[in-house]
Amino acid sequence: QVQLVESGGGLVQPGGSLRLSCAASGTIFSINAMGWYRQAPGKQRELVAVISSGGSTNYADSVKGRFTISRDNAKNTVYLQMNNLKPEDTAVYYCSYRGTHETTGWNYDYWGQGTQVTVSS
Repeated sequence: QVQLVESGGGLVQPGGSLRLSCAASGTIFSINAMGWYRQAPGKQRELVAVISSGGSTNYADSVKGRFTISRDNAKNTVYLQMNNLKPEDTAVYYCSYRGTHETTGWNYDYWGQGTQVTVSS
């Protein structure tokens, strides 16, 4: 059981910046990946960025160069620094966590409650 608590969403003007945070608690897996997905009305949920416990990262093409994902393993927290925000970035952003059991290799997935990001003038 992993609980994810998100913060940092809100209203920002185009070109502005915002930083999202997500803290994981509960049963923490040594092998894990944390990331951010987003979903706008009428659209499918899409991967924004993900970072593994080893530090490797992946980004959606639409955010590469503008967003940066990072993590603090000691705090079990992942961050998403969003710069040069555009109206099309408006969506509900969900923190995600995948833990992998070291012995069995089984994966366990968890989701945060979502936080609204609105980019508008």
